[in-house]
Amino acid sequence: MAVDGGDLRHVRWLGGGSGAGKSTTARRLAAEHDLHLYATDDVMAEHARRCPPRRCPQLHAFLAMDEDERWVHRSPEEMLETFHWFRGEAFDLVVEDLLALPADRGVLVEGFRLLPHLVAPLLSAPRQAVWLLPTPQFRRAAFEARGGLWQIAGRTGDPPRALANLLERDRLFTDHLRRETHRCGLAAVEVGTGLGEPGLARLVADALGLPAGPRPRTSP
Repeated sequence: MAVDGGDLRHVRWLGGGSGAGKSTTARRLAAEHDLHLYATDDVMAEHARRCPPRRCPQLHAFLAMDEDERWVHRSPEEMLETFHWFRGEAFDLVVEDLLALPADRGVLVEGFRLLPHLVAPLLSAPRQAVWLLPTPQFRRAAFEARGGLWQIAGRTGDPPRALANLLERDRLFTDHLRRETHRCGLAAVEVGTGLGEPGLARLVADALGLPAGPRPRTSP
């Protein structure tokens, strides 16, 4: 099914590296501007069920691994190159979901699965999309603040090594997003520890061309 920017002109996209504040910012902006929020993290399990091995080979290879095979015994570079969501597997299901939503209300899509080269052909204007690029310090502080620093690594046989691998993989992914947004001519926001939630939300709203003030929610 061919899809272009005209089909999704009512959609705005918020991508970025893990721990960049995407979810918090998206919830805030969706509430302020009466946007339907579509969080790609929330549909990962469903998309995995909808994507057979022939369509998503790296996803099913990942599912067949144990925790140590995933996070301890591979280098961060290998983890980056083979992680299914980073390779765009099942992104077509994100598009299918968005096309099934009513087009008479704006939609804000958020998640690390939004790869610039996949999103770019779906835009009717560059200001429909922005990516958040967290510094390593911001990412670690964010995970510590929400109690998720050891959530994955703690399930392995070598938590310190797994955590180091995960943090380095995510740094490499953020660097990849930085290069790709630049190559595609798309907006990116560098996120550091001195930037609070309101300030980040304002930067994202400006990048997406959202009105300066909150928009009242319309009556049903």
